[in-house]
Amino acid sequence: METVKVNTTQHIDIDYPVASIGERVAAKLLDYLIFFGGMFLYMFVMSVTGIIDNDTAFTIVSAILLLIGFVLYDLLCEIFLNGQSIGKKILKIKVISLDGGQPSLGQYFIRWIFRIVDFSILTGYLGGLISVAITDNKQRIGDLVAGTTLIKTVPQTKLQHIAFLPVTEEYVPTFESVHLLSDRDIELIHEVLVTYYKTFNPQIIYQMANKVLEHIHATIPQGMNELDFLKTVVTDYNQITSRAV
Repeated sequence: METVKVNTTQHIDIDYPVASIGERVAAKLLDYLIFFGGMFLYMFVMSVTGIIDNDTAFTIVSAILLLIGFVLYDLLCEIFLNGQSIGKKILKIKVISLDGGQPSLGQYFIRWIFRIVDFSILTGYLGGLISVAITDNKQRIGDLVAGTTLIKTVPQTKLQHIAFLPVTEEYVPTFESVHLLSDRDIELIHEVLVTYYKTFNPQIIYQMANKVLEHIHATIPQGMNELDFLKTVVTDYNQITSRAV
């Protein structure tokens, strides 16, 4: 499985499975099917009720709104559906920023406006697909300019399975200062651990451990290594957050 290396805001490199060209095309076809299916259903209902035949102004306004909806479909979906259109959600792929976070409104806008270059007569309607095929991070031209890419949202352990597992009352946290961390920090630690067990690259463990130590103002006790430290931090966070519930 091809992956794209994403450098997170914590400066940790995590490999995400990249969306294939086939998945991108299939998602787009699904979007077209859904949009035009909805449009034809709408036009059919308006025709049956006689509104289209009896109200020319309404028909013109409806046509304009449908055209605007078609043009802005991808942009609005990605903004309000967390980097996904309906087709992308069905195919379980999404847009992310190369820093590992959710793209900004500016990034969404840039990748949307560059569809003019990616899929236009200027590039033989194939510029975006060719760019995806030849770039290291599998990016179309709009992604290259915006600093984004498309990844698979493969099933994985969810945050609530990590941070909110039942804990024994007898457990005493080793690092009380883990309260300085956020849910997103714990999720990132989990991603690093998952990536480590897939790649056995110890460098990401060392990098993540150093970042966490700096953030919670702690040191690793004697006899504990960086991997055990990260596991302990997750367990401690679990215990401390359960107290607040």
